[in-house]
Amino acid sequence: MSVLQVERITKNYGDKTAVNGLSFQVAEGEIYGLLGANGAGKTTTMRMILGLILPDEGDIRYFGKGYSNEQLSMLGYLPEERGMYPKIKVSEQIIYLAQLRGMSRKDADRNLKNWLERFQVPEYYNKKVEELSKGNQQKIQFIASVIHNPKIVIMDEAFSGLDPVNVELLKSTVKELRDQGTSIVFSTHRMEHVEELCRNISIMHKSNAVLQGSIKEIKKKFPQEKVIVAGEGQINGLDTLAGVTQVVRHEHGAYELKVSAPEVGQRILQHALSQGAVTHFEVKEPTLNEIFIKTVGESHE
Repeated sequence: MSVLQVERITKNYGDKTAVNGLSFQVAEGEIYGLLGANGAGKTTTMRMILGLILPDEGDIRYFGKGYSNEQLSMLGYLPEERGMYPKIKVSEQIIYLAQLRGMSRKDADRNLKNWLERFQVPEYYNKKVEELSKGNQQKIQFIASVIHNPKIVIMDEAFSGLDPVNVELLKSTVKELRDQGTSIVFSTHRMEHVEELCRNISIMHKSNAVLQGSIKEIKKKFPQEKVIVAGEGQINGLDTLAGVTQVVRHEHGAYELKVSAPEVGQRILQHALSQGAVTHFEVKEPTLNEIFIKTVGESHE
């Protein structure tokens, strides 16, 4: 049984359809990617999962049950926009929010202190949110979303505004939650984060799911059209090879070639070897970013 089952949900606002017959399921301990440009229907979908709005058609099940107050305590939400009160202390806010989710004050206080220690900022306990940097405000907002040990967490642009060090910190934390059995619906613009964290995805475009499934299987449907090759010296004549449609030389000396078919790579390799030692050769699979652009066109957020 799936932890989260979304079955043919539809949401209309007047004559505009925001989500049209969307279905997917999330297993225990899975990070599921929900991707799409502005207006694709991601936010509406997340709001329906959270029970903030109800679908006009379709059904959402949590551990096989419909939405109720019982489900409230098992859901966590990290919104894209920061929603903490700036002039209230971190401890007062997060403990209060945890109590709204059914935790005792004592348990909430203990969890908060553990999380602050984990992020190496125990001194933030009595600070007001406005006294923190934007990156640290995002950490506090993250803690607020998981303080009550939810079974399902909705994360919208979880790493927005964070520097690379804090991105890695938060990513490792998200992976730990996954490994502990938490199910996560994850939405972001950063396709490399999706490739690293998610097993399955839905790409939405104009309210519809236009591509769904495991990233591994999706990539198999798209041709390998790029070859990287480098040698100890210059490699001449790459642009004359049959099947090579473009050659770009990088600053560090490697050549990036667009090809009409993956098997052209072997022709490139033999050509390069005929001129000397080859230090790097790779037929690259398409990135999720390239797949996204091919699927929904040039529109992006």
